[in-house]
Amino acid sequence: MKEIPVLYSEKEECCGCGACCAVCPQSAVTMTEDEEGFEYPLIDESKCTGCRRCLDVCPFRETKGGK
Repeated sequence: MKEIPVLYSEKEECCGCGACCAVCPQSAVTMTEDEEGFEYPLIDESKCTGCRRCLDVCPFRETKGGK
């Protein structure tokens, strides 16, 4: 069974840069606009293979010590 990555728990843990979306080889990550107009990544679990490239490329996780 594949493990779906968790990109963020709170919106403050995401800078909305879209790097995770750009690096996904399965196009499983899309940027989705919230009610305030900011974009955040959303993972399509049916497409995700669990490769975790989205987590590896995230510059915000590096600065927040979340890696």
